[in-house]
Parts: sequence; C-alpha cells; structure tokens
Amino acid sequence: MDRFDAMLAFARVVETGSFTKAAETLHMSRTSVTQLVQQLEARLRVRLLNRTTRRVNVTADGTAYYERVVRLLADMDDAETSLSSASASPRGRLRVDVPSPLARMILVPALPDFHARYPDIQLDMGVSDRTVDLIGENVDCVVRGGELTDQSLMARRLPDLQLGVYAAPGYLDRLGTPVHPRELEDTNHRIVGFLWARTGKAFPYAMHGDGESATVHGRYVLAVDDGNAYLAAGLAGLGILWLPDYMAEAHRARGELVPLFESWRLDPMPMYVAFPPNRHVSAKLRVFIDWVVALMAQHATKPARRAG
Repeated sequence: MDRFDAMLAFARVVETGSFTKAAETLHMSRTSVTQLVQQLEARLRVRLLNRTTRRVNVTADGTAYYERVVRLLADMDDAETSLSSASASPRGRLRVDVPSPLARMILVPALPDFHARYPDIQLDMGVSDRTVDLIGENVDCVVRGGELTDQSLMARRLPDLQLGVYAAPGYLDRLGTPVHPRELEDTNHRIVGFLWARTGKAFPYAMHGDGESATVHGRYVLAVDDGNAYLAAGLAGLGILWLPDYMAEAHRARGELVPLFESWRLDPMPMYVAFPPNRHVSAKLRVFIDWVVALMAQHATKPARRAG
C-alpha cells in the first residue's frame, strides 16, 4: 500500500462523500479507491468510514484522522514547492471556474502575463455561470459575483463591479428612450432576464437617484443563464440590460449600447474568490488568487467615464 495514495484517497472520499466521486476526481477506479481506504483502515486498526448502500459517513476516529491527514498533505505540498526552483516558480495543476464574460473579457486576455510569470502552473478553467460544487467536482477555487451564500466556504473579496443600465440603439428607436426606471414596468418596454444559478429566477434591480428609489422587475421575452448570451441578447435589441462596466465599455464606445438613467445609482455587485474550507491554499493557488485580485483591482479603479 502506498500510504500517500491511501491518505489522499481517504481525504477525497471524506470531501466528496462518495467513493465514486472520489475516484472520478482522482482519475482512479472506484475499486482502487475502496481498496486503498480498506488497507488504510487495516493498517490503523480502526474504522474510518461507515458505509451504507446510499452514503458514506465519517466515524469519530475518521474525523480526527482526516484533520491530521489534511495538514500532512498540505505540508507535503509546501515541502515540494519550497524546493529551489519550485519556490520561485509554483507548479502543478489548478482547477478553477469563472463566469463566462469575466473569462472572455478580462481573465483569458491577461493569461499570457500570468503564464509568463508562472510557466509551470497548468490551469483547467471551467467557464460558466452555474453554481459549482467545489468539493464534489474537485475544483480549487471559483470566481463569482453576488453575495456569498455558502458560509462554509473560505473566500477572498474582490473589488465590487460597478453597474449601469443599457439598451441597443435599435431597441430605443422602436420603443423610445425611458427617462425613469419605473417606465420599464410599462407594457411597452422589455428587459433581458438573467436567471441566477442559485434560484433559477430573475430578480428585481434596485436603483437610487434624485432622493428616491425604484425597484425594477420588468417583463422579458428572453431570459438566459449565461452572461455572454445575456449581452448578445441586449445587443440584438431584445431588451434593456443591467451590465458591469467592463462588459459595456467597448460596446458603448462603438455606439452599440446607449446608457440609460445616468443620474441614478445601482448597488455595485460584490465579487469574491472562494475555495473549500479544508482545501490547503497551496503556493500555486495563492499566486493565482493574488493575480486575480490585482487584475480585478485594475478594472475596478479605471477612471469613471463622463456621461454623454
């Protein structure tokens, strides 16, 4: 029995709650994972896991052992990365998941700089707006917008995204330019709906201006759950959009989107990088998070554009 492989297999079963899921994340067969855990239990002479046909539960001894194993695996990772060249250049594979517009417009274009600095880090980047099961899918970290609802996760706050309201010129030519947010509740106007992964529903937007507040629900002919599709729908004139500045900037400069309600303020969108609570922040994960924080700060601190 390879003790390292056995400890890693045991830790992954605990984290995923399943021998099958653990095997998938480790790229091993379920039989191999089962045998490694059984051999580990035999060597320790304690039961680490209680198995039923439906679920796997950690015993009291297993919980105590898991906490020690996680620290040991983390120390081993640190030992590797502290060696000469590894210390200067973190290495290894990182699995991350990021929103599709953020990947397309900010992260991916900046990756040549990241890989020039850290050529030995291999990124597996999931690009989606869905809710990711970090432990079950063996993802090291996610970048997400909105409030962090899973309080069990560790997170590092990123700069907030500033938002604006926009419409395509063709939409405004057909339906007119609204001057007050409440006009978007009229039957004449349409928004593009965004279906948030956590609820599967569109939610209202709160706006503040001129000593009053307005909450806009709006009506839509199309709702999507992907940021790139959301932007494309607005550019096609299917409705009014609420967009982060970084998504709207180039289209506004080319006259493809027109800003609305510029005297009104929208609450900014919080952003964060989140990772599992028991996942060691390795050197490669730490430098990636630091890079994302610095990159987002550059976009958040761009000078505000003048109206008109």
